[in-house]
Amino acid sequence: MPSVSQGGRCILRVPPTTIMTSTLALIVSCLALFVSATTAWLTLFRKGTVRMTQPTVIFFGPERSERPGQPASPKVFLKTLLVSTSKRGRVIESMYVSLTRNESHQSFGVWVHGDERLTRGSGLFVGETGVAANHHFMMPPEDRQSFAFSAGRYRLDVYAKLLGERANILLFSQQLELLSEHAGPLKNLEAGVYFDWGQESQRYLAHVDQRPGPTSPEEQRIDQIDAQILNAAIELNASRIGASSSGLE
Repeated sequence: MPSVSQGGRCILRVPPTTIMTSTLALIVSCLALFVSATTAWLTLFRKGTVRMTQPTVIFFGPERSERPGQPASPKVFLKTLLVSTSKRGRVIESMYVSLTRNESHQSFGVWVHGDERLTRGSGLFVGETGVAANHHFMMPPEDRQSFAFSAGRYRLDVYAKLLGERANILLFSQQLELLSEHAGPLKNLEAGVYFDWGQESQRYLAHVDQRPGPTSPEEQRIDQIDAQILNAAIELNASRIGASSSGLE
């Protein structure tokens, strides 16, 4: 490193390239520290929240009672994806649906979710990759007789209570139109109304289904067993007819 002597003092001269190299190293170190701090905040400290995708289908209709002879009760069903905005995920303590029509308001606070196996909703973990499932919302037993689906415009709001949060958060809100021709059979819980999301029209398209709502996996398995028994009986009958025909020949 070159030096110059002035008046008995030795002055060191630092080459410009050395200063530039030291400055660049300091900048790179600061950037690395910033990236590390940002990553730690996103993965360890940031709580994030839960988001909900546009439901592909929404259902208004009856929920079958498990007890024989008991009437069906109103239910709201939807299929959607829940996803966490943080890497460590969030836990949903509870969810409920609120239906508002004109001045009337009704909450569906009994939450059941799942695909192949339905479970009572409580403590659902939602990660960054998301959880796709069917969600069923029913009413408490004391409110079932005082509510009926009527024609009109509804606002459907989906709320969730996250672990560690005091207030509920609004996940989804949608206006739905229930026509008079749909409300007739629905009012007596004789059928259900499906609102299917149309990608081209960008709105929900309603249609009536005479079947009383999405069945549980247990009911689906029973239907499959009944179908297998029916097919076996048809095949047995056909084989008997074939044997009788061959005997006649």
